[in-house]
Amino acid sequence: MTVLEVIQKSTEFLAKKGIESPRLQAELLLAHLLKMPRMHLYLNFDRRLSDAELSALREMVKRRAQREPLQYITGSANFCGLELVVNRHVLIPRPETELLAQKGWEFLLNCGVEQPKALDFGTGSGCIAIALAVHCQRAEVWAIDCSEAALGVAKLNAERHGVLDRIRFVASDGFDALPAELRLDLIISNPPYIPSSQIERLQPEVRDYEPRQALDGGHDGLDYFRKLAAGAAPLLKPGGVLMVELGDGAADATRAVFEQRGWIVAGIECDYNGKARILIARPGNAVQA
Repeated sequence: MTVLEVIQKSTEFLAKKGIESPRLQAELLLAHLLKMPRMHLYLNFDRRLSDAELSALREMVKRRAQREPLQYITGSANFCGLELVVNRHVLIPRPETELLAQKGWEFLLNCGVEQPKALDFGTGSGCIAIALAVHCQRAEVWAIDCSEAALGVAKLNAERHGVLDRIRFVASDGFDALPAELRLDLIISNPPYIPSSQIERLQPEVRDYEPRQALDGGHDGLDYFRKLAAGAAPLLKPGGVLMVELGDGAADATRAVFEQRGWIVAGIECDYNGKARILIARPGNAVQA
């Protein structure tokens, strides 16, 4: 079978299984298998696949038809132009989170501190921490996660992008494992924020494959925001800020969580779709260290 024939048959199969954008999915899987940019497939439509290549592609297409995310099948995801290893131990980075990372490194570059310090709370694949370290090379970055498996993936990604020596990874479900003297210019987080009751209504790609502990934010989706609001302020230097990604429709409730703890919400930024997505807050004077 030729490249074109394989694309056509794979597209038909994925379409019948209800996969969104089946042609694109088929092309991305084939491009990954053949180790070439997707657009190069169009220059190789007449290339014939070997039996081994056909067998490997069939297995990949079958997995995608079973709703396994493309990124887990290829083992890779792009985030802020960085190719990251991903597997079922970590959440697949989303485009919305790129906005959060960008806000973070822009703050570090412009905060007036020679060697700023940042903490990525719930680092997962390490995407935010690595983006901060890559784009602000004078920054010292800390990254914590409660999952040792996720930290293993994050360290691999940090090493791949040459920033492992500038990120300190810590296994922790909160702030207790951090040095008592640590003071930060930025705390940044894309925490679990989906209400527990909504998990079962998510797309199968998310519900059945991505790690639940990276999704489930408790009964109202606000558990981790409460944890941040309660414990983050003493870690921030004067002038330091906290930035968090928000769940859909949760801006007002999340704002209330922080304001009830004495935080000053400095702004709420929208994502590409116009949804409130990033909350930026500063500790009030009464609670800042």
